[in-house]
Amino acid sequence: MADHLPPVLLEACVVVGASNDKLREVCQSINNNGTPEHLLLEPEVLHVLAPPFVSRQQAESETVRSHGKRRRSFLRKKREKPPAAAATPIQGGGADGRGGSEDVIVPKDIDLMALPQLCFPGGLQVTTEQKDEQFHFLVFTDVFGNKTHGVVMQCYRPILEGTSFFHNGAGSFKFSKLFSAYSFCVISKYPYFTALKDCLSCLLNQLRTCCLSDMEERVKEFAAKLALVPIPPPGQLHLMFTLHPLTIVLPSREDKDQPAVDLDLHLPFFCFRPQQLLQVLSCLLQEQRVVLFSADWARLTLVAESLLLFLQPLLWQHPYVPVLARGMLDFLMAPTAFLMGCHLSHFEEVAAETDDLILINIDKGSVSTSCSDTVDLPEIPTAAADCFTQRCLSLKIHFDLYQCHHASCTDINEQRAQRRTWQHNLNHDIQRITLELIVNIFRDVGSHLNYEHRVFNSEEFLKTREPAEQLFYQKVLETHIFHSFLKDRLNRKMDNFARMELGTRSEMQRMKAMVEVPRRPTMQEIQARRKSSYRENKLSKRLGMSLPNLGDDQTISFQRNTLLTRIIMSDTALRTTPKPVKVFKLPDFPFSLSIHSVQSYYGELIQQLGKAIFSVQNENPTLLARFYFLRGFINTLCSRRLDALCDFQNLYKTDTAIFPTQLVTWLVDTLHRDERQQADRRPELKRLILKVKTELEKPLVRPDDHVKKFELPRKHLHQEEFVRCVQECRIVKDVATIHRLFDALTDVSVPDQTKQVDPELFRVFYTFWKETEAEAQDVNLPSEVIDHLDNNECVYKLSSCVKTSHGVGKIAMTQKRLFLLTEGRPGFVEITKFRDIQEVKIASAPFLLVRIPSLRIQTFGRPEVFEANLKTETELWNLVVKEMWAGRKMADQHKDPQYMTQALTNVLLMDAVMGCLQTQRPITAASKLAYFDKIKHEVPMMVPKTTSETLKHKINPSVDLAEPQTVHVLLYTPGQLSCNDSEGEMNPKLWVALSGGKVVVFDAASWSMLQDCIQVGESQLNCMVGLIQEQVWIGSQDSVIYIIDTYSMSCNKQLTEHRHEVTGLTVDTRDQHSSQQTYSCSCDGTILQWDSASLKVKRQFYLSCDRLSSIQIHDGTLWCCCGDSIVELKKSGTPQRRMMLPDDLQSMPSSFSSFIVIPERGQLWTGCADSGELCLWHTNNHRRPSKRIPLPCSSGVTCMIRVKDQIWVGCRGRSGLGGYCDGQLRSQVLVMDPESHAVLKELQAHSDSVQTLCSTEDRYVLSGSARRDGKIAIWKVE
Repeated sequence: MADHLPPVLLEACVVVGASNDKLREVCQSINNNGTPEHLLLEPEVLHVLAPPFVSRQQAESETVRSHGKRRRSFLRKKREKPPAAAATPIQGGGADGRGGSEDVIVPKDIDLMALPQLCFPGGLQVTTEQKDEQFHFLVFTDVFGNKTHGVVMQCYRPILEGTSFFHNGAGSFKFSKLFSAYSFCVISKYPYFTALKDCLSCLLNQLRTCCLSDMEERVKEFAAKLALVPIPPPGQLHLMFTLHPLTIVLPSREDKDQPAVDLDLHLPFFCFRPQQLLQVLSCLLQEQRVVLFSADWARLTLVAESLLLFLQPLLWQHPYVPVLARGMLDFLMAPTAFLMGCHLSHFEEVAAETDDLILINIDKGSVSTSCSDTVDLPEIPTAAADCFTQRCLSLKIHFDLYQCHHASCTDINEQRAQRRTWQHNLNHDIQRITLELIVNIFRDVGSHLNYEHRVFNSEEFLKTREPAEQLFYQKVLETHIFHSFLKDRLNRKMDNFARMELGTRSEMQRMKAMVEVPRRPTMQEIQARRKSSYRENKLSKRLGMSLPNLGDDQTISFQRNTLLTRIIMSDTALRTTPKPVKVFKLPDFPFSLSIHSVQSYYGELIQQLGKAIFSVQNENPTLLARFYFLRGFINTLCSRRLDALCDFQNLYKTDTAIFPTQLVTWLVDTLHRDERQQADRRPELKRLILKVKTELEKPLVRPDDHVKKFELPRKHLHQEEFVRCVQECRIVKDVATIHRLFDALTDVSVPDQTKQVDPELFRVFYTFWKETEAEAQDVNLPSEVIDHLDNNECVYKLSSCVKTSHGVGKIAMTQKRLFLLTEGRPGFVEITKFRDIQEVKIASAPFLLVRIPSLRIQTFGRPEVFEANLKTETELWNLVVKEMWAGRKMADQHKDPQYMTQALTNVLLMDAVMGCLQTQRPITAASKLAYFDKIKHEVPMMVPKTTSETLKHKINPSVDLAEPQTVHVLLYTPGQLSCNDSEGEMNPKLWVALSGGKVVVFDAASWSMLQDCIQVGESQLNCMVGLIQEQVWIGSQDSVIYIIDTYSMSCNKQLTEHRHEVTGLTVDTRDQHSSQQTYSCSCDGTILQWDSASLKVKRQFYLSCDRLSSIQIHDGTLWCCCGDSIVELKKSGTPQRRMMLPDDLQSMPSSFSSFIVIPERGQLWTGCADSGELCLWHTNNHRRPSKRIPLPCSSGVTCMIRVKDQIWVGCRGRSGLGGYCDGQLRSQVLVMDPESHAVLKELQAHSDSVQTLCSTEDRYVLSGSARRDGKIAIWKVE
């Protein structure tokens, strides 16, 4: 259990001071020689107190054992002493603590050898006057990076001749005029610096007023009380307890991967100006050897902890000792990076004796090195630094200014509460500002990651940085903290960094993320770059050292994309208020700390938690989960295993993010036989135990957390290896396009199975591609030219200077048009827009006695033909223009901008193939990439008029994936589903379930992608429904209902009551209050009715059928789609009516796939997966026969929805060659009139079967298709 139980607040309480022998020697020396000026003694551990605080006999009867191990008492001397001279140790337990045990319980993670020095880092002094108490803070780090925290209180007591501070003997004592220091160190696994300092302050208050003989008991009572305080679970639940005279609060961690913040984060802002603070953070990011100095020991740890919090989510990976005692200065000779702290008195000594240290004087706010008064290290990029400096000016870091207009508090706890609230809000603001700094520094890292192959292309990333910033990034990219950060990015970790980066993207960045297109500067970015103060750097073909595996004899300098990295976010991005927190007060500590009193205390705590659970179970599931967690933990401590498991089962349904898997596994393993029998009789516990056992039986699979650095290949590449290499270097991701590129680069005469790409050819191709990309950054168009282009246009290709019918100049190609950049005084002459082209052909123009090839372009609406004497470039430009023309026509016809994006990629690949191949006819190879120009001759491009008029747009949810995925389910959630306490109204969202448990989320206002992948299990997702509690419920093939929070976009809740595949979800929309009636069904016929607020099953009934595939609720009546029938259920759950599959279809392997109920018309519409017709049933007239309605060009119905007074039907087309039937697209969406039973529209937009339909508040209908198409079509509703 030692490794599984979450720790309580106290790990140990250690008393450190001088031993009896030393004090006796001091007294004798003083009597003989007088009082010395400075007397330092060797500190020793006098006392160790650690849980459990019960007697040995009581402990043996308890099931819950200590999470420490017994060690020999540090009070036991190595040599034998007379009993009177030996200090009497306290037992690990027992209320009286007067046993004679030689053992104390020492937590196994605490090393007491170094603790005495750290408790007295300046030495243990004997003084002639009593000094004020002092506090300082410690952090211990083990070899695995696990931290333990300590708060030390030093106080002075008069030396009593004949005894030490802790001595239980009786007798008379003589007071001397000497005072000796003692330290009380409270050790915890959690960084509760402020709370533990408050606790020690309360102890100090008692020590000042108690008799010497009572002190030992007071300290033990103090430690025992802290051992009763549990740690709050991650989230928004803080714990409060009273330790007379103070009320103390333990803040919770924001999430399980972040530490609790219980210190004043504004202290570094008092010590450093923003510029110096940025210098310090830059040193840490570059993993320098950093030493903090201060004359106040307490400042060292508090400032060091704050600095490390400022780096979140980057985690310091190196030695970290914020307080070095006098005898530990040799640690500073370590050759590795470190962060350590020393007393200011050692500054000159350390500076003189060491090299290459960064010396930070906290008291002066200065940063220097051991060799110089200045720091010669690369600085944080200017844009991010300027933004940080501006933000710092807005911080309100003076509590007195905040408090000056408030009334004075007459109660100390009320005053502390006000200060706590102010500090909590200030800490939140500081963490947002420092997180923004980290986001601005590393925002573009994600653009250079290949998630499939876990590759980071550092060379390409560096090329996008400003020249002045490259040295900083070069150093940071080699550090351990950045490597760990990269692992989290490649694992798509949704932490605060990811949320802020996603939430603060510009609209242009979001749209760029929607399409896979090579990077080029837009006109807007060129203008911004021109206005910036950065030095212009002209680029030529100089990739040299930046390219992997190339020679290093060339130097390189690159212009970065200024607009993407110089982001100064609007103030609204930072003005987010902290999430509201709930403070739960623990019961008052028992007067007696006997086992019975402790159990009574826990019993009262369980009772209070039960009341809290009851009060929030229908309102706040987040708080509910935290209360379940706490009660489960306390029940575990009380050996109430079944009650604990029941709490954890409820927790699992409410929030899986904080589910204590190891603890629950331990509980299951330690159940007694009678407890196991009781658990088997309780279905919910039986399911939990089964889940735990199933998880244990699964083979342990280590997560793939490697990070690969991109390198060019060194051996010949077969097609599969070629695909991997092209994806790794982020040239293109689409597998089909890469296959065409492979064919273009390989010899036509070689059989397919033996085709290979030479590594040297790949290097040349890659170099040409990157050179072209770099040269595009050099395009310096005049303002007069830019004014004629759209903001988002980019120049992708420039010809050499040629003679044309419009004059001499260079032909430029953007994604929208061709234009001539005239020679001499640069000007703009538009040649044509791609959508306006009528004809493109190669001709020849006379020149002297020869004819040279030229390109002719005829444009609609223009009588003159544009002609350009492109000479050797003619054939390539002919291919390029035709491909862009075909891509534009298909994009316009199909309302799908990705066609244009893909055509653009094809064109750039053609250009690179032409540039790298040394064959006689490279144009033949390049023509293999002219995909759209080819298919327009093979397939009619014209989309039927009805489809074109109704189709609004197309989006691709698989844009971040290597191949298209099937769109299994679509769900639209309106803006009203946003969180009530969120900032402003959230936009509506489109939720898309793809294969393998992936969920992609779009902003349904702009159709830009909000979330590229929420992983929801590993199985296919079958159904989704949105609830008004900001939840989306998703039914999966793995029998689980996953619940996504629409605000945080996280999936932390699961419902596991179903035993088979979940096939249907429906909600009674008549209920608009917090507890909607929600139903789910599984394929075995089980139907569950849920209380959506408490996530508990209200009713369960079973429908006998072959396969229950979906359910709907209309006017409170449930309708069920079974394999061979549609069943209407009574409120009791029993069948009221069955509509059976038509006789001619029952003989076939056919079944109902979908249905629509129109109660006001008394109609039931049904469709079958293998029948190209609909059946219309009359629900008000049982005797009236059903009507069969044939559907044109359909072999089966896959889905149906009702929109306004129409029925939209998704169909599977009749099989044909190449995915087409009679020249039409394979599947279609039909719009039916329920009154005339006629087909109103036939809509054709998908090249694979339509899998799902959904409506966006009756304004649009969205259709999603299977993987050969994998796109979502957005249709206008009339």
